[in-house]
Amino acid sequence: MRLRSRALPLLAGVAMILTQPVQAGELAVMGQQPAAQQASPVSQPSLTVDRDPIASPDPDTPAPRGSNADEPDRPGVIEKEHGKYTLRTDAYEVRLNATVLDSSGKSILTLGKDDFRVFEDGVPQTIASFRHEDLPVSLGILIDSSGSMYDKRAAVEQAALDLVKLSNKEDEAFVVDFSWEAFIDQDFTNDIDKLRQGLSYVKSSGGTAIYDALVASADYLAKNAKHPKQVLLIVTDGEDNASTASLEQAIRRIQDLDGPVIYSVGLLFGQDTDKREARHARRVLETLSEQTGGAAYFPRSLKEVDPIAAEVARDIRTQYTIAYHSTKSPTLGGYRQVRVDAKAKNMGKLSVRTRTGYYPKIANNPANGDAANIKPTGSLGGRP
Repeated sequence: MRLRSRALPLLAGVAMILTQPVQAGELAVMGQQPAAQQASPVSQPSLTVDRDPIASPDPDTPAPRGSNADEPDRPGVIEKEHGKYTLRTDAYEVRLNATVLDSSGKSILTLGKDDFRVFEDGVPQTIASFRHEDLPVSLGILIDSSGSMYDKRAAVEQAALDLVKLSNKEDEAFVVDFSWEAFIDQDFTNDIDKLRQGLSYVKSSGGTAIYDALVASADYLAKNAKHPKQVLLIVTDGEDNASTASLEQAIRRIQDLDGPVIYSVGLLFGQDTDKREARHARRVLETLSEQTGGAAYFPRSLKEVDPIAAEVARDIRTQYTIAYHSTKSPTLGGYRQVRVDAKAKNMGKLSVRTRTGYYPKIANNPANGDAANIKPTGSLGGRP
């Protein structure tokens, strides 16, 4: 994705259609999608079959490895080579940003590596690295610029600036506004004046394409961010009514990218707010944040927006960063569910907020659902 100025959309039409289906049981469907948005099924290898056995060393000399140029190294197999036995593996590293809360919702900041347990598809994993420090973040600030946001813009812009002011000085942030389409108003910077100027470009008009804006911004992060820890903050006052992608497709794309944590702020208040639409918008924002390890906030007035921005900044800066090497080969593909538990003496029941799963990245594998499997269906400058 090339960087576009405010005069051009962040993505051509921001129309992202995934060719891979959402796997059964991954995500509750929020609503019916038009037939044009539904992906054709692609078979996944059975995850109940043991495809990664550890064979006993064979005293006989095996056939020379590489005799078939198309045959890759066999992961998880012990082979004899030059008189030595070698275990070949293709361990896949998974990074998790985790927030730990006690029963009252207070953040717990005193845990150590041994207080955590990580599970992938129910199988315990060994924690390879553990950090609890204020790591710099690449942050995308996404602001709904639909017509209904006009009266809320000043409060939202101030909260966004305060969020950046409270962040790590090494953080970088970019600003996107979206209505029918998504535009970059300010590229990555940590200069408050540049961010303020970018926010001033936001003009309220049109519909609300939340999913398209998230997909385009996640792609932009993947290609341009300099920090591995990545976050998207989205502020909106309604439900999506203009995206080409569906909720499920947007989440799948973000998971394919090993993508950012999403924090959502839903301004679902006011006399003109439709209660049915507000309930649906709330469920959508909660799902986006839950699936990626973030949090969703629903202030009751504009006065609460700035304190929420401060809470988001604090949450980002106090997270635990955990990495492990998956015991399942990435070549198997498929969605992997992740669960992290925390337990410490005299702390009662603790809950851990982190992303719920991921798709392993497999180079040049069309079943991985990466950028090669996404079809842009719009044209630069707007949808046809």
